[in-house]
Amino acid sequence: MGIFKNKVSFTRHDPLDDGLKDAINAEQNDADAFTLADPTGDELTEKWDTIVKDVEKDPGWFSFSED
Repeated sequence: MGIFKNKVSFTRHDPLDDGLKDAINAEQNDADAFTLADPTGDELTEKWDTIVKDVEKDPGWFSFSED
């Protein structure tokens, strides 16, 4: 015979229940979301071409090949 008549139980805590789940989903669906997927050669070339064009607009930009 047990000494306790009532059984005590607890509900499981969801750590994502405070809105974190929605924030994570929004971040994953963002157009600029960070992923660990390897880019193809064409994607990498396009990305770096965009970066170089942006850097060349800097007034302090110079190229060693032009000096």
